[in-house]
Amino acid sequence: MLIYKIFRADEWAALQARGETQGAPVDVADGFVHFSTAAQAAETAAKHFAGAEGLILVACDGEAMGGDLKWEVSRGGALFPHLYRNIRISDVVWSLSLPLEGGVHQFPENME
Repeated sequence: MLIYKIFRADEWAALQARGETQGAPVDVADGFVHFSTAAQAAETAAKHFAGAEGLILVACDGEAMGGDLKWEVSRGGALFPHLYRNIRISDVVWSLSLPLEGGVHQFPENME
């Protein structure tokens, strides 16, 4: 199953340069890397990245992360994937720009 992380351009560049990262400041503060499912990603973008340009959508293979990935109750009682280790560039299946059009981030049609 693919899970998704939204990075700011500098965070994505840091992951590419170093090969791994603790994630964004909120991830470091919370002690895990926040991910979303395909169904949750647009709401995550609207809530935490409203109006932000230059974002990168990163897809990772959640099953390949094994026991380091936990599904925990978060926003609205929904289960969200949380990674309890650094995200590694080897975790990334694909990445693409997340354009902002009319104030709304444009996600690919088929993210599953």
